[in-house]
Amino acid sequence: MTHHFGVLIPSTNTTVEIEYSRLLPPTLQVHVGRLGKGDNTPFSPSRPEDVAYQAKLLGTAKVEVVCLAQTSASLFDDAYDATTTQQMTAGAGVPSLTSAQAIGQAVQALGVRRIALVSPYSQEVIGRAQQYFESRYGCEVVAMEGFGATDSYAISGISAEHATAAFRRIDRPEIEALVVPGGNFPTLRCIADWEQQFQKPVITTNQAALWAMMGVMRVTTPLPGVGRLLAQMPG
Repeated sequence: MTHHFGVLIPSTNTTVEIEYSRLLPPTLQVHVGRLGKGDNTPFSPSRPEDVAYQAKLLGTAKVEVVCLAQTSASLFDDAYDATTTQQMTAGAGVPSLTSAQAIGQAVQALGVRRIALVSPYSQEVIGRAQQYFESRYGCEVVAMEGFGATDSYAISGISAEHATAAFRRIDRPEIEALVVPGGNFPTLRCIADWEQQFQKPVITTNQAALWAMMGVMRVTTPLPGVGRLLAQMPG
């Protein structure tokens, strides 16, 4: 059986479609809607009217779930997740979630609490991420490092080696999982290698979003090669 899922992404994102379309089996089909920026500040939430419209269009493709793959949008407004998921569900007529929610749920499903955050974000944004995951999902952020990307274009150009080097700098025994927020940061091909090298689970935006959507669609078939989360399908 083929399952169809919808993803909303900022118009500047050039990673989500590539990672999902190239790395997923034919039984999982992604359909994407693009969103304009709400203002001119870096990492600002997308236009709410675009979210509503694109979610409605994805609903006409008969997707089973919709996810907003824009983790940073959830970090600055406590009501953002609830408001935006209500908007997406109303438009598409199916369950919805944000990628920030997916990451938090993945941490909990793996049974870990003490995490490290490594992200392309600026220090301000990664600090917001720390506050978000600690206050909403009971995480303890033991260490964090941001690459200081100024916008989405800069994120897509960062190599995976940046994350590998950051992991080496900040890893310590008490860290139970490495978390990499940033949907425009290409990571799916690297997760298995990172987990083997550092001997702990790695959770990334696009991986966690896919895991959460598979859960909504009741797809339990493991996906090898993209990390423990999708290989074990906990939760």
